[in-house]
Amino acid sequence: MSAPFEERSGVVPCGTPWGRWYQTLEEVFIEVRVPPGTRAKDVSCSLRSRHIALAVRGQELLQGKLFDSTVTDEGTWTLEDRQLIRIVLMKTNRDAGNCWTSLLENEYAADPWVQDQMQRKLTLERFQRENPGFDFSGAEISGNYSKGGPDFSSLEK
Repeated sequence: MSAPFEERSGVVPCGTPWGRWYQTLEEVFIEVRVPPGTRAKDVSCSLRSRHIALAVRGQELLQGKLFDSTVTDEGTWTLEDRQLIRIVLMKTNRDAGNCWTSLLENEYAADPWVQDQMQRKLTLERFQRENPGFDFSGAEISGNYSKGGPDFSSLEK
């Protein structure tokens, strides 16, 4: 079995003071560096449809209103190697045109170049889903790919 598109094509991360975040068509991934030796019992994480709150040993690391809505009961967090918290949020709107430009409504925005690269990746991921027999993981895209790129759904197959 081949690797999913997002694994073959790499990620387009947006760096933050506490770690990084990135996205696919369906999910938003958040990686938060925490002090080495952190235990799961030290972590307090609340994931709601439009809100996130993360604290370690009582110190707030991330808190606020998410850029867009997520599926509340499908959000998860894990503690890896006792030094990295990985949060996975399932987007409610899983359209290629739904490229989050920031993690929170007014914080952790991707710079314009990173936003452009994120949108390119989501558009290629959309093309991969629509054409499962082709491999778009190494493809380059140019032209109008904003808002998910051109809509070919009306073309005759």
